[in-house]
Amino acid sequence: MTPITEVEGRRVALSNLEKVLYPETGFTKAELLHYYATTATALLPHLRDRAVSFLRYPDGPEGQLFFTKNVPPGTPEWVTTAEVPRSSPDSPARMVLVQDLPSLVWAANLVTEFHTHQWRVQRPEEADRLVFDLDPGPPAHIVHCCEVALWLRERLAADGIEAYPKTAGSKGLHLLAAVRDSSSERTSEYAKALAVEAERALPRLVVHRMTKSLRPGKVFVDWSQNAARKTTATPYTVRARPAPLVSAPVTWQEVADCRSPAQLAFRADDIAPRLADHGDLMAPLLDPASAAPLP
Repeated sequence: MTPITEVEGRRVALSNLEKVLYPETGFTKAELLHYYATTATALLPHLRDRAVSFLRYPDGPEGQLFFTKNVPPGTPEWVTTAEVPRSSPDSPARMVLVQDLPSLVWAANLVTEFHTHQWRVQRPEEADRLVFDLDPGPPAHIVHCCEVALWLRERLAADGIEAYPKTAGSKGLHLLAAVRDSSSERTSEYAKALAVEAERALPRLVVHRMTKSLRPGKVFVDWSQNAARKTTATPYTVRARPAPLVSAPVTWQEVADCRSPAQLAFRADDIAPRLADHGDLMAPLLDPASAAPLP
């Protein structure tokens, strides 16, 4: 019989709580749900009002992985949904919004990574986030991403834009910034221009094109996730990797001090102590006053 729990007055069905999702560490589905419930105060503001794409892995990272963009069958009626534009204006999608703790617990029970757009559903034509995904091509690794991130930080600051780093929860780093008065197209153009500039400034380290033959030993500065249709892993989401690694906000000092990939590898049980020590390092992104116009 599927257990039912009550979360802020909503009845949420939970299933297979004893299932081991991460055999490498023995991390169970119950532990995953506990992580999301106890991290909700930091996570929910980064999900709110953003259509969510679910990267589901119900049998663990070694099982089948699949994206769910449309509202999944069986979604409770109390979960908020919204129509969002697609490439064809005549066929909008209806997607889930994770607006509160009951919705978060329900979604976590699906066993999913949370991915969100760089715009809110109220104004899909306006980008409010700028993102760079720094993806290392072996033998490069996250230490090399840190060097690129520090260059991008200074370059963005020169344009009056403050960036905030987080681990990808896999190999690299993400940089996020709050922007205003921009479209996804304009944000993408700006991000691409900076990626090209980074390649010119750090030619032995950076590549701005996705071509696989160019990427070994370099950091791919992926600017394309600023496109309106693209999504990026949400801060604090657990990733479908061999261990329950989290896309974890980090300090710029941690980026500057990184000398080994292990220094910036954070698992689910690392996050509560980090929140106690630092709070939400990406909270400034949520303050409209921190949003900067693109030059």
